[in-house]
Amino acid sequence: MSSYSFEDLEVYKAAREFRKKIYGLVKRLPAEEKHNLAGQMRRAATSLTNNIAEGHGRFHYQENIRFLRQARGSLEELLDDLNICLDERNFPEEELEPLKNEGFDLLHRINGYIVYLRKRKEEDG
Repeated sequence: MSSYSFEDLEVYKAAREFRKKIYGLVKRLPAEEKHNLAGQMRRAATSLTNNIAEGHGRFHYQENIRFLRQARGSLEELLDDLNICLDERNFPEEELEPLKNEGFDLLHRINGYIVYLRKRKEEDG
C-alpha cells in the first residue's frame, strides 16, 4: 500500500468529524442514559475511527477491508443508537436527522473505499 498516514484518508477525516459530533451528543444525554447508551455510543464511535486507522496500518488489502467492515458495523450501530435517542425523545428529530444523514453519507464513503481497495487488489493481482 502507500506510506501516507491514515489521517490523510478522506473517509477517516469524515469519520473523525462524525465521532466528535457523537461525543458531543453523548455529553448531553439524560442522566439515566449516562452509563448504558452513552457508554455504548462512545465505544462504537471510537471503534469507527480506530478500525479505519488500524485497517490502514495493514499491508494487505483484504485485511484493510476487514477492518473497514468492522468500522461500517460500528457506524450502523451508531445509526441505530440515534434511532434510540429519537424513540426515547432524548433530542428533537430536527437535531438528529442531519446527524443521521451525515452517518449515511459516511456509510457510502466507507463502502466506496472498500470498492476502491477491492479494485486495487485485483489490479495488483
